[in-house]
Amino acid sequence: MTETRPYVSWELMGDFMTAVFVKLGVPKEDAAVCADVLMESDRRGIESHGCNRFKPIYVDRIQQGILNPVTEFEVVRETPTTAVVDGHNGMGMVIGTRSMQMAIDKAKKFGMGMVAVRNSTHYGIAGYYATMCTRNNMIGITGTNARPSIAPTNGVENMLGTNPLTFGIPTDEEFPFVLDCATSISQRGKIEYFARIGKETPAGMVIGQDGEVLTDSKQILVDLTEGRAALAPVGGVGEEMAGYKGYGYATVVEILSAALQAGSFLKMLTGKDENGNKIPYPLGHFFIAIDTEAFVGAESFKKTAGDILRQLRSSKKAPGKDRIYTAGEKEYEVWLERKDKGVPVSESVQKEFIRMRDEFGLTQFHFPFE
Repeated sequence: MTETRPYVSWELMGDFMTAVFVKLGVPKEDAAVCADVLMESDRRGIESHGCNRFKPIYVDRIQQGILNPVTEFEVVRETPTTAVVDGHNGMGMVIGTRSMQMAIDKAKKFGMGMVAVRNSTHYGIAGYYATMCTRNNMIGITGTNARPSIAPTNGVENMLGTNPLTFGIPTDEEFPFVLDCATSISQRGKIEYFARIGKETPAGMVIGQDGEVLTDSKQILVDLTEGRAALAPVGGVGEEMAGYKGYGYATVVEILSAALQAGSFLKMLTGKDENGNKIPYPLGHFFIAIDTEAFVGAESFKKTAGDILRQLRSSKKAPGKDRIYTAGEKEYEVWLERKDKGVPVSESVQKEFIRMRDEFGLTQFHFPFE
């Protein structure tokens, strides 16, 4: 499909989002990290977590007082290979990068490192942190809980978050293997994206209290927030389509995002107090780094990983299909397409950027879509 949206250069996009974050009280170094995490999502073509979410998830929450622009990163417990961090409802992307870097540093010394985090906030694209590991010839694993969205198998109440379980694995190819996906059929961010572009949510992704499927994207977002709808886990509704598998993996992420760090979970993450007032989402994350050098050596590991992926891609294809992909390949191809062009920006985001530019007096910024 030919791209018809105007592009904004990576430099302009990064500088603008950084400047807005700084205007909101985020320290400049932290603001640059937050902008980079958001742009990484767009670099990979995962637009549900990129600049589309800049205003509604981060700018609005800071202005609402439920996201602290200055991050207090407190290490509350530590061993040579592990740590527990309290993020005090600061910027999730800052907490995420610092935590994964801690895990990487520990893995460099001892072969493996793990950091568990409590009282964090939305940390953007999980694959960002897994890829921090692959750049260091390490396997990266991360996950996070989230506001309730998924109903357990045979239930209709939204209890679990979309809870991604994300892996980054270094290879000898131009790109790493990165599996970054929610444990629901669709993450909330994709439905937000559908709502922004006026598209219906495909049938089967969301169920109502009566067990019927829902497709009105804007109404689904309201119903999810108010507990009248729930996302189906990976596999689908009920046991016949093996939805219990996605339900099980979502529960694994919930436990690892809460139990290791004595953090919040399930209905504690609704973002509302008993009177319905907005409060922070005190999310939990976990970050694991595994140094391949400590096993068979990085080069041997990457060669075997690459051989596995190449054999999968060269296997017999289904009729009418001319290509088999492995995780991270499509994202790499998007990057090759966008690296010199920039970020394609939808009309609704264009309007948001112009309003924020004017609101914060950032008159030095001019966009190509104006």
